[in-house]
Amino acid sequence: MELDNEKEAEQDLNNIESENNSESESEDNAAEELSTEENLQAEITRLEHELAVARADFYNYRQRALKEKQESRRNAQDDVIMNFLPVLDNLDRALASNSDDTKNILTGVEMVQRQFLSTLESLGVNVIPAIGEKFDPALHEAAGTEEIKDPEQDGIITSELLRGYKTEKRVLRAARVMVGKA
Repeated sequence: MELDNEKEAEQDLNNIESENNSESESEDNAAEELSTEENLQAEITRLEHELAVARADFYNYRQRALKEKQESRRNAQDDVIMNFLPVLDNLDRALASNSDDTKNILTGVEMVQRQFLSTLESLGVNVIPAIGEKFDPALHEAAGTEEIKDPEQDGIITSELLRGYKTEKRVLRAARVMVGKA
């Protein structure tokens, strides 16, 4: 009986220790869960802050890029204007001349026209060839047709009403032309 009592006492002691261990583990698990929850909340807060900073940085980048684009466009416009100022100066000189000689004035205006076309060419703008060329709807706008006798001249441009201009990549203005029709 004493042996039985000792075994029962030992079992009771083991049960108590087991319960204490379980309670201790539960407290540890609860503390761990609380710690993990706090860590996760801290991580969420940190990530939200990083996101806010990234958004602000991206907004600032977009504003800076837009400002740089506008500045670049203004600089390009200024460069183009600078190319045309000498042409304007020559027109001013022609208008200021006191000469009654029409021939000299006409010669001066023709020189200014050549200078203007040369400036356009330096900017990559070219005149669209028209008279004597085959009509091309991508380059020419037909204002009308003219009767011609030679059937080989059918579809050929006979006169130019308005000069057309193009760059390497696109037509700025189609040439307005009259087209021969047999």
